[in-house]
Amino acid sequence: MLDRDAPPGTGVGPAAWIRVAARDAFTAGPIVPVRVAGQALLLVLDEDRVFAVERACPHEGADLAGGRCAGSRLFCPHHQASFALADGAVSPGWSFRRLRTYPVQTVDGEIYIDSTGLIELQHEVTRQGCHSD
Repeated sequence: MLDRDAPPGTGVGPAAWIRVAARDAFTAGPIVPVRVAGQALLLVLDEDRVFAVERACPHEGADLAGGRCAGSRLFCPHHQASFALADGAVSPGWSFRRLRTYPVQTVDGEIYIDSTGLIELQHEVTRQGCHSD
């Protein structure tokens, strides 16, 4: 059973784990778009490991769902920059921020994302959008 206050299987640490898909969602391919806490994300299957990353490329907002995954990297379909799935680091030669990544756990064939960072991002965007004159 998943402890909603701790990473699945560990019983430690605060987290807000949300079930986002079944492991068999990857039958059509290694990149699966999902929406969590109002944010567009991708689940990416690289060999036997599942990663969760933001869906829009930080360079020009290209939809990374149209990209490809190879060698533990996600490639942008527009400019072919790539991002490390483990930490979002952009390939050499590009000067923009890392791709946002989110903790993932798979428990009993179900994929969970720690939505804590997503909720914080949503609050940050909301605060930036509110201006008082």
